[in-house]
Amino acid sequence: QVQLVESGGGLVQPGGSLRLSCAASGFTFSRYLLSWVRQAPGRGPEWVSVINTGGDSTRYADSVKGRFTISRDNGKNTLYLQMNSLKPEDTALYYCARIKLSAGRALYDNWGQGTQVTVSS
Repeated sequence: QVQLVESGGGLVQPGGSLRLSCAASGFTFSRYLLSWVRQAPGRGPEWVSVINTGGDSTRYADSVKGRFTISRDNGKNTLYLQMNSLKPEDTALYYCARIKLSAGRALYDNWGQGTQVTVSS
């Protein structure tokens, strides 16, 4: 019954902004680290960002540092990604992913269906 539903994608011009949301259900949201992952055509999945359970610790891929902000609202079971100063190379299908930690390993044990972000003039 675990569900992750992304929304907020669309077409935006370079330099523009989008705010992605991921609505979660079917599990105890506040107990999991969460990530945003993206996949561009012809490329494998690329990790974008991660946030801890309390929402007070975040990390970002070098390619998006200073432009993207990950956040979460545990009361609403929702993960967000604020994307500013968007570039054409940000064009991708964006997924939210639940992270499972076990024996020093991390894996994405659940994914959403993704939301498309297209940055083009």
